[in-house]
Amino acid sequence: MNDNKNINNEEAMAEIFTLTDEDGNEIDFEVIGEYEKNGERYFAMIPVEDEDANDDVCEYVILKLAKDGDEDVLVTVDDDDELDDIADYFDDLFSQEIDYDN
Repeated sequence: MNDNKNINNEEAMAEIFTLTDEDGNEIDFEVIGEYEKNGERYFAMIPVEDEDANDDVCEYVILKLAKDGDEDVLVTVDDDDELDDIADYFDDLFSQEIDYDN
């Protein structure tokens, strides 16, 4: 059974998460894509401050939803094969959204 699901965030309001890096700095990230595969949920996110920096290049981070006790937390994807698979999905998704006619 294929357990893939794509959630289109363009129809919803922008989701902003404030994440804390390893140095304790808080950074706001906007969710630009979500993907669920094999019971795991992944988010593609861009820093809010970089939104207007360069519209031609969109670098994003991929985080995975995990449990820390009773809390949901976003964590980095440590497995290289898993990260490559999810990044391929998001790269394909985002390349389809580009309108080359304009």
